Amino acid sequence: MTDVFWGRWISLLYRYGLIFVAKELEPYNIGKGQFMFLLALYKRDGMLQEEVATLFNIDKGTTARAISKLEKAGYVIRKPNVQDLRSNHVFLTQQGMDFKPRLYAILQRWTDILSTGMTAEETEKALDLLTKMSRNATMHIHKERQ
Repeated sequence: MTDVFWGRWISLLYRYGLIFVAKELEPYNIGKGQFMFLLALYKRDGMLQEEVATLFNIDKGTTARAISKLEKAGYVIRKPNVQDLRSNHVFLTQQGMDFKPRLYAILQRWTDILSTGMTAEETEKALDLLTKMSRNATMHIHKERQ
């Protein structure tokens, strides 16, 4: 057994990543808690607001506030779901779509910073291991909830 707590390092990377992203996004009026919603919409524009909340395992209120901020900043627009007027679809505006390359470039810079001094093989292995750990954590948490 090891006395190294992996969560400490993963948490540190996450916190520093948010600090970096927040600083980079500040000029665009996007907060550190909002960019991931744009990433989801880049993959599937028009998702239901509730689907976005479920995707990130975030409560509906937090999701609504984040999307509201993005809407006020001009990046997204909400439209009622015609099949259930209590829910909304979230769509990217032209401004939101135009921001995609810039957001991806910011995230790539952070990835480049993290992988400084690593070989291509080490980078690939690190990503494989992080993906595997994420899957393990997801399966465990979902199993615990059942």
